[in-house]
Amino acid sequence: MPNARVLRDMKARHGARANEIARRAYLFVARNETLSPQVRHHAQLQLNTFGRYTRPATVKNRCYESGKGRGIISEFGLSRFQFRVKALRGELPGVNKASW
Repeated sequence: MPNARVLRDMKARHGARANEIARRAYLFVARNETLSPQVRHHAQLQLNTFGRYTRPATVKNRCYESGKGRGIISEFGLSRFQFRVKALRGELPGVNKASW
């Protein structure tokens, strides 16, 4: 069972992905100074109606195993410790302990 932080992060990732195109369109209109102030204001109001978890800034890389927010190896979505444990057990394909 995933950690509550991981579930929150997954919710934020899904919300940001689902609303990305609409948010970018409204941002473009709101920041375009060649348009009338009324249109820009309406676009800004529409941006304000989006929920909290639709912003890309709320997405944070977290370990899927432990929920840790630091030391994440992004290719695998694991913290350094979890990556090491899984690599030593042989649970990560293509990863083996280096020796030279």
